[in-house]
Amino acid sequence: MAPTLATAFSRRWWMAVTAVIENLLFSAVLLGWGSLLIMLKSEGFYSYLCQGPENSSSLNFSKANETSTSEEYLEMNGWTICKDQDEMLNLAFTVGSFLLSAITLPMGIVMDKYGPRKLRLLGSACFAFSCLLIAYGASDPNNLSILIFFALALNGFGGMCMTFTSLTLPNMFGDLRSTFIALMIGSYASSAVTFPGIKVIYDLGATFISILTVWAGCACLVFLNCFVNWPLEPFPGPEDMDYTVKIKFSWLGFDHKITGKQFYRQVTTVGRRLSVGNSMKQHHQPPKDLATQEANKLCLSTVDLEVKCKDNVETQSFMKSVFSPIFLLSLITMCVTQLRLIFYMGAMNTILESLTDGDLSKVSVYTSIFGVLQLLCLITSPVIGYVMDWKLKDCEDENDKCAKREPGQPRRPSKQIQKITNATRAFIFTNLLLVGFGFTCIVPNLPLQILSFVLHTIVRGFIHSAVGGLYAAVYPSSQFGSLTGMQSLISALFALLQQPLFMAMVGPLDGDPLWVNVGLLVLSMLGFCLPLYLLCHSRHLQRLRDERDEDPKIYVKINDGSKPEAFV
Repeated sequence: MAPTLATAFSRRWWMAVTAVIENLLFSAVLLGWGSLLIMLKSEGFYSYLCQGPENSSSLNFSKANETSTSEEYLEMNGWTICKDQDEMLNLAFTVGSFLLSAITLPMGIVMDKYGPRKLRLLGSACFAFSCLLIAYGASDPNNLSILIFFALALNGFGGMCMTFTSLTLPNMFGDLRSTFIALMIGSYASSAVTFPGIKVIYDLGATFISILTVWAGCACLVFLNCFVNWPLEPFPGPEDMDYTVKIKFSWLGFDHKITGKQFYRQVTTVGRRLSVGNSMKQHHQPPKDLATQEANKLCLSTVDLEVKCKDNVETQSFMKSVFSPIFLLSLITMCVTQLRLIFYMGAMNTILESLTDGDLSKVSVYTSIFGVLQLLCLITSPVIGYVMDWKLKDCEDENDKCAKREPGQPRRPSKQIQKITNATRAFIFTNLLLVGFGFTCIVPNLPLQILSFVLHTIVRGFIHSAVGGLYAAVYPSSQFGSLTGMQSLISALFALLQQPLFMAMVGPLDGDPLWVNVGLLVLSMLGFCLPLYLLCHSRHLQRLRDERDEDPKIYVKINDGSKPEAFV
């Protein structure tokens, strides 16, 4: 039986800790593609595409002499490896990484409506099945290599289900929501360390099939944890609900549950109705015990208790949010950044081979370094979350606008303006790091690539955290999943350009990534459009707020429901 929201709130720390661990081990593990690629080659996936002599096992160079090409073939763990194999496996990675982002739009719509529980259960099951598919394909790679496409597709879908559903958990942490969103995204980005870790176990002698079988069993534990602890209902935002109050008014004619602010609003309305009804009848009939009265006489219809006091932000339509300048500019920023990052991950082994003159031992070492550095995402991503939450507790919320302040006391800053200002700083810093990463990629120096690894890791964690925090700050919580899904889908479609870029690099450019990196560096400058607009938008909002403050306004405050008090 699924727990209630109140029960889930009491378990929120357990759910947050396990979500971080589960994201590390099961979410976007395809981001560690470099290590998985080496293991797939060692297991012979698509080795039959390589026409090396005899296709046998020896660890030296061999040349194809039947096709009049001077291409060299190297053999790894008894299987021939070649450029055709790289292109086919990179295509499988493109499909998996595309689904890792593209599936988020329908996923977000479903999650906003039905909650995260069912999606998380489905995602963990798909991930376990993907591990079993890869293991089955490794048992006969000459005939079953095609399974890697289906396996990576299921892996990307299952991983994104777990990542996306974990982004709703921060709603239970109030003003620290952006920080916890960044923590979840950091663990998602750090999951690229999983395949390098598995490669270490693989190099120590464990068989590939046994590793994947154990991993599938661990995914079943994720299924069990979700089944026990995750509620059916979506997690409302902190402005929509107080998880500490939960009551059921069956004696008032309600069959539904009333929570948080709705509880206080409707209880006040019910109390007033009962008070008015009793005062009108007390001179005409003897008093009755409240508990003995019939429910339909106390409240004829729950429609009478509806309070028409929705926040303005909740009335904003989804299409209006989609066509807002902030969302459109965030699409440009994410498309450019995703293409830049995905291309580097897909082409990293080829780039390293060109810098090491084909020394596979050095390539393996640098691939392992890249994998270990992915843990930086878990450490650095909360930094952006902290920037997004900077000074929010000192700001004036919408509920405080009618609050009385002492004469001469300055008005506190607006929380909305502070959120936009914080997002501006976060995006400026992230885009500066992205430009720095572009410059380090241009320089053909092998040790400098370690700095590229660090910048790549930090930018990947920062950009997702900044966008997630921006959407949580600007748009209604009921649209968070759908907007994030649409952004991920469009950026994933744009990132498909990494495949033709990779083909151009290994083909006409002869493995030299210089001109591709120069083009991507120029393209990454478009990322500064979003913080520039946010800066102008925050100043516009501040100017409007100052103009409102200059006009005297009279507010009416009802004390105890009877004494109206006017004040300026």
